[in-house]
Amino acid sequence: MSVLAPEISNVAMSFLIVFVLIPVSLSYFYALGMEKSILWSSLRGFIQLIVIGYVLTFLFSLEAFTGISIMLTVMITVASFHASQKGTGIPNIRAIVFLVISLVSVLVILMWLTFQMIDFKPDQVIPMSGMVIGNSMVAIGLALERMKSEFKEGSGRILAALSLGATPKKASRILVKRVVKASMIPNVDGLKTIGLVQLPGMMTGLILGGVAPIDAIRYQIVISLSIFASVSLSAMIVTMISYRYFFNKDSQLVTMTEGEQLEGGG
Repeated sequence: MSVLAPEISNVAMSFLIVFVLIPVSLSYFYALGMEKSILWSSLRGFIQLIVIGYVLTFLFSLEAFTGISIMLTVMITVASFHASQKGTGIPNIRAIVFLVISLVSVLVILMWLTFQMIDFKPDQVIPMSGMVIGNSMVAIGLALERMKSEFKEGSGRILAALSLGATPKKASRILVKRVVKASMIPNVDGLKTIGLVQLPGMMTGLILGGVAPIDAIRYQIVISLSIFASVSLSAMIVTMISYRYFFNKDSQLVTMTEGEQLEGGG
């Protein structure tokens, strides 16, 4: 199958600096103070993508199980690190996030392989798994950040419920529902407009690679629904585990200020 997309030359790539200078100029003009952050993020992203290109080339040359295992471990570890930063102060949060992302990713991959949606090859499993892991990371980060905010702002309601004899689970039920809902909203909204407002990344890449649009759509449906399921599961599981740490062994609400560690989990 022929590749429709033209090869992008190094000279053409160098002109991408224009897309970086636009937000830098806007930041400078409006005194946002983000110039250094924008430049550093752009440079870091560029270097990371170049490096990962060579890494993937190497991994694709290895035996399937070895290459896939190495890359999945790296992706899950990095995703867990970044997502868990939103839950700073919650005990064992990094281990919890790592286990949840690992579990959800393995379940999704097993589904793909069981129903022969993809082959067990690095060039298929790694890119698709990366999208699932990345979106799960974002959802978990949103859930943890929202949960800390909800427990801080809703402490009065929780204390009132506890004083009336409610268990920690019942007292925090509404807050937990809000957290899970908030973490799912971006993907729900994305599914509503998929294919109408934008052509998703995977579908676009396949079409540029010469794949027939209808075949590209099949793969996009697979990855979109897989991401939606993984995001929902990840946010729900992490929230249901983590909220318990906001209560101590005597079922009392534990408050946490910036930089402190919760001591709940009872």
